[in-house]
Amino acid sequence: MIHFRPDQPKSEQVLTEMRRRIQTGDYKPGYPVPGEPRMAEEFGIARRTARKVINALIAERLVYTVRNIGTFVADPQTGGPPERIEPGDDDQDQPEESAVPD
Repeated sequence: MIHFRPDQPKSEQVLTEMRRRIQTGDYKPGYPVPGEPRMAEEFGIARRTARKVINALIAERLVYTVRNIGTFVADPQTGGPPERIEPGDDDQDQPEESAVPD
């Protein structure tokens, strides 16, 4: 959660944080960014504020959407889907293997 400053709109502060996460590689090209409900919960903002942030990221070509699937980090050179998605460094983005014994 961000400690919001009263002199700047919350949407601008969340947008700055999302830009930072994308630019530093916390969110990698081709991987999803939090949707409206998750962003609203994580930052303690209204869903309409989260929607405003996502729309701004789309306008800046930092993310792209796939209808009925989600919003993903764009390729920094094209502003669209990357040609290749690099594997993540953590297990969070990888499907879990079945724990069924032989």
